[in-house]
Parts: sequence; structure tokens; C-alpha cells
Amino acid sequence: MRYFDYLSVEETEKLFHLAPASFCNRSDKELLAHAIGAALYMPATRPTIAQDLSSGKHMGLTSVVIDLEDAVGDLKLAEAESLLVSQIRQLDEWSRGGSLDPESLPLIFIRIRTPEQARHILEQLGQAAVRLTGLVFPKFDAVSGEAYLELLSRYNEQRPAGIPVLYGMPILESPEIIYAETRQQTLLAIKHLLDRHREYILNVRIGATDFSSLFGLRRKPDMTIYDIGVIRDCVADIVNLFGRAQGGYVISGPVWEYFKSERVLKPQLRETPFQESAGREGLLLRMQYINKYVDGLIREVELDKENGIVGKTIIHPTHICPVQALYTVTHEEYVDASHILASSGGEIGVVKSGYDNKMNEIKPHLNWARRIMIRSEIYGVLNENQNFTALLVR
Repeated sequence: MRYFDYLSVEETEKLFHLAPASFCNRSDKELLAHAIGAALYMPATRPTIAQDLSSGKHMGLTSVVIDLEDAVGDLKLAEAESLLVSQIRQLDEWSRGGSLDPESLPLIFIRIRTPEQARHILEQLGQAAVRLTGLVFPKFDAVSGEAYLELLSRYNEQRPAGIPVLYGMPILESPEIIYAETRQQTLLAIKHLLDRHREYILNVRIGATDFSSLFGLRRKPDMTIYDIGVIRDCVADIVNLFGRAQGGYVISGPVWEYFKSERVLKPQLRETPFQESAGREGLLLRMQYINKYVDGLIREVELDKENGIVGKTIIHPTHICPVQALYTVTHEEYVDASHILASSGGEIGVVKSGYDNKMNEIKPHLNWARRIMIRSEIYGVLNENQNFTALLVR
């Protein structure tokens, strides 16, 4: 599996200076942590999960979260668990039988409710658990998290040789995290717990919907999560503690929940990038995105990136391509990062950008350059004079 594998060889060569690399759930942890991209949520009650994932129904899908928590009603929980197990077993059967290449599957995660449920699901899956990449832990805190991570550690320590690591992705969304008087102590306790189990933590995810609900708030489709002050402040504190270049984690952004609505504010999606990519067809695509409120999503992903956040939870397949296109590395970013890394031997302190438009200071920009190179391997590097919109016009 690789990003944008639906492009032809000719299209890939036209768009990319460096094409995205292949990966699967056995890949290096650092690469996987950055590769989750647009994680599509599916309720576990969906009866066609195995067929949808094996057939490539959703173009560009590289990671999926099968939800046993908020997306499943309490009265349907037992049915959802049984259905989920049968769907994962079906994927495993097809993979072992040779009718499905397991490395073509997206990264599969299960969002669970309790450690007891996780234990039950893993026992029921048996050898089929090899098709999973990880478990998602909702409303994670230092108390409930201990049981989750002990379970995860035991599974990994006991797994047979050759079986991939099962990773954990905690979601930070509890009241103690968003409330000002308990935030610092709670985040520090969670950080201490995660550090003890670092080898099994793939992402730290932010649950801004639950945060918003504690104040009776919900962002509008032409706003971003960063426009809600209490959420913005909390996200800043999470990035401050968990997103540091030294000893940090990959942090994934909050869910985007809109795919159609009424507009109040003027759209901020510029015409020029779309027109340069595809002329009139590009302008028509821009209007489609504006009408479906994908322009709000695009703006929020750009703000995620500026705040050091990589990856996004999504609830609709139409969000896959725009989110993942935005994580591609531009040719200018790649040239700058390459120059910074090549000049980091200690002889040079500052170098002019290859694009002659900025100053690159070696030490201050070194960690940025390293992150760009990781992203470039996963999402690829666009050719000069190409932008993300070129990946959307098909």
C-alpha cells in the first residue's frame, strides 16, 4: 500500500518529484506513526467492512478506525462486537487463502470502550488479529490508560515471532484535560504513562468533539477548531507537552464532521491554485469543495500542519483525498529541508534557500527539516510548480 496508488505511472511521474513509498502494518514505527493520514471512521455495525476494505471501495483509503464506542448504541454492542470479529476473520481468511494481498489493506484500528472489551475482542480474533495495526483508546487518562497499556504490553510480549506489533492510540478528550485547573497535572500524568510504554504508542489523538461538548459548543463548518478559544488553548498545551522534537509523539488532529451545510462566511479557498492545476475544470472543482464545505476542512488541516499536527480523523470518504493531498511535500519544502540537512555538519550556520526567497538557519530549522523528510517518504514530493490541487483533479 502507498499513498495515491490509484494514479497511473504517467500521472505519478507528472506530479511527483519523489513518489510516495510503500508501507504496511509491519513497517517501521516512525514511518507508520506519520502515515495514518486521513483515518476514516466506520461503525462496527457495518456488515460490509471486509468487502469494502478488500475491494478498495474508497479511493485512496490508507487507514480505517472501526468504532465500537460512540458510533454504536449500547443495545447493539454485542451485535457490533460479533460482526466486527467476523469481518476481521474474513479478511484474514482471504489473506491466508491467497485471494487477497494483505499488504494492499489499509491500516486497521479498532476503537474500543474498555480494557475488558479489548481483551475479549483479541481473544475472539485469535490469529486474525495479525490484520490489525492497533487499538484506539477513547477518553484516555492516567487511570484507565494503565489498564489499556498493560493489556497492550502483554499482547505484544506474548505474540509469536513474525507477528506485527499491535500499537495503541490514546485519544485525549476527558474533562480533566480541557478544564484549566486540572489540565497540567493530568497531561503530565498521561505523558509519564505513555513514556513507560513508548514503543507501543503510535499516535496521540485529540478528541475535540468531546471537549466542545463540555462547554455546549460546536464549531460551524466555515470555522476551524482553532477558532474556539478554549479548544485552541488546550490543543496548544497538548502540542507543547507531547509534540516536542525531543521525546515527543506524533499528534493527530480532531475529527472533521461536515460534508454539507449552509454558509455564513465568505470562503477562503483561493482560485489560483485550482486554476493553475486544471483551468476551468479546477475552478469547478473548487466550487464543489466550497459547496460541500471541504474548504473548511482544507483550512483546518493547514492550521493542523502549522501547529505540528499530522493526520486527521474523518467521517466521510470524500474527505480522504483532500486531507492526504495536503500532506504531500512541496518541491520548495523538500529543497529547503535537503539543503539544511546537507549543511548540518557544523561548517555553515545559515544558507540561502534554493528558491532564493528565504533564509535557512541550520540549527533552528534542523528538526523541521527532519520532519519534512519523513513526510516526503510517506506522502511524496510534488514536482516543481505543482500544488496539492493537482491530486484532486481527476
